[in-house]
Amino acid sequence: MDNCYAIEDLVPVVHPTAFVHPTAVLIGDVEVGPGCYVGPCASLRGDFARVIMREGSNIQDGCIMHGFPGGDAIIDVDGHVGHGAVIHGAHVGRNVLIGIQAVLMDNAVIGEDAVIGAMTYVPERMVVPPKSLVVGTPARIVRTLADKDLGWKRGGTLEYQELTRRCLATLRPVKPLTAPQENRPRYEGRISRTLSEVRGTAAAGE
Repeated sequence: MDNCYAIEDLVPVVHPTAFVHPTAVLIGDVEVGPGCYVGPCASLRGDFARVIMREGSNIQDGCIMHGFPGGDAIIDVDGHVGHGAVIHGAHVGRNVLIGIQAVLMDNAVIGEDAVIGAMTYVPERMVVPPKSLVVGTPARIVRTLADKDLGWKRGGTLEYQELTRRCLATLRPVKPLTAPQENRPRYEGRISRTLSEVRGTAAAGE
């Protein structure tokens, strides 16, 4: 991988079943586990803290993982980190969803099955109980998540785990077409659904 860099004797580790996009950058003490997905332009910098992605987790386009020396930045099993989020020395628990452009600061601990809303700021050392919905700047705990919420989150994570397999099997550089082909194909996987669809409110526009 041209996008992986050692610093001193710290060399990134990527499991063979993980996918790291060619534009993502891994530096130093980084561990990407089985079945993980690292999206375009993500930056995992293990030049200070250890950066760990555990099995089945994903970190999407433009995300950053970093931390202070001696610490850890962790995404636990089946963790799901949305576009542009920052994980700075925090521990994202098992089956947690981090929303788009959320920021998690050092030594924050997000309990398993929690959801951190888009653009939420989680301050240093905040502890989020399991199955909590957290939103706002600074973050506040809103309620306990229902099974329907957790099922919706699981669908999105499964979609990214399937994307990992699709990328390993078929992603390759190409020259763009000059016009769409006749009967242009589209992805019809549909493992995941929007939250409004899950809640049955899509028709009402909620």
